[in-house]
Amino acid sequence: MLKQLFTPFEVEVIRSVSALEIGQIVWVSQEKVIPQLKTVYIIKGKAYYFLHFDIIVDQP
Repeated sequence: MLKQLFTPFEVEVIRSVSALEIGQIVWVSQEKVIPQLKTVYIIKGKAYYFLHFDIIVDQP
């Protein structure tokens, strides 16, 4: 099932990267595609590859 998301949205860190640790919940302020056609999330002003995160979706 597809669900449309709008920023900001919450994600859980599933792979430690930079100052972000596994299990931490953070907000994505923007989602971008870089010239290499890879998706990155902008979190606290820094870009991270999407594969480090799991999107948190509230179910009704």
